[in-house]
Amino acid sequence: MKFLLTLFAYLFLSLNAYAQDVSINHAGIKLHASFEKSEAGATGPVILMTHGTLAHNKMEIMSTLQKLLREQGISSLAINLGLNINNRQGFYDCATPHTHRHTDALDEIDLWLNWLEQQGVKEVVLLGHSRGGNQTAWFAAERDRKLISKVILIAPQTWSMAYAKETYKNSYNKELDPVLQQARKLIAGGKGKQAMNHIDFIYCKDTTATADAVMSYHSDDPKLDTIYLLDKIKKPLLVFAATEDTVVKNLDTILPPLAEKQGFRLKVIEGADHSFRDLYADELAENIVEFINE
Repeated sequence: MKFLLTLFAYLFLSLNAYAQDVSINHAGIKLHASFEKSEAGATGPVILMTHGTLAHNKMEIMSTLQKLLREQGISSLAINLGLNINNRQGFYDCATPHTHRHTDALDEIDLWLNWLEQQGVKEVVLLGHSRGGNQTAWFAAERDRKLISKVILIAPQTWSMAYAKETYKNSYNKELDPVLQQARKLIAGGKGKQAMNHIDFIYCKDTTATADAVMSYHSDDPKLDTIYLLDKIKKPLLVFAATEDTVVKNLDTILPPLAEKQGFRLKVIEGADHSFRDLYADELAENIVEFINE
């Protein structure tokens, strides 16, 4: 019996030998990430992964990709965006007042790149899914670093003001313009951090958000549209689209002519939805490894 318990303990530790939860401090809050090391360690390349809207680094697509990539000899760091919450874990609770901004992610990506550099990593591949894909593209377009070798975007966010207004109206049966007008007025008066109560914000109904947060996520900024950023990324770029994606729609038809014109690599995965579950995750991982090893 003692032998069996020892064996089980050994096997458990072996399965988790390459997984490590790490943290850093930033702007008064603690940020977390999951560091998955391949058997070769973290000598590089390491993939820095950013999740989607109000989600977290251990959601299914992130944790599955980390496991599959580790099995293929690729280390990864899946970061958990703080969203201005100390020690944030799991999905964001819509009842919690929103003081975060879309662009906060850029600073956090930069901090985690610094952390990887401190660990001795010489090469990093940036990867983002959904809104995290837009934030990753934005970072790569505006804050490129020598450490970054390639960029991977998985079903990255698209944006237009007209579509934003339409979806807001369909989701909440309200117009977006009055909310934006109130936020602009507060910001113009130096009150960007003032809470706007009982508003609908991103995916959250009847919540609270600061004026700065509202304008960051809902204003007409072309950089919220990943397509606008693609030709500004100078590193080798791979973009994934899914034919059954109902969240970021029509990438499979929008991107092919752009890929041909701009020269980035595009992989359209037939039958996959926005989350690339099950065998579609294997296809993601296989294409990622191939792209990295070129």
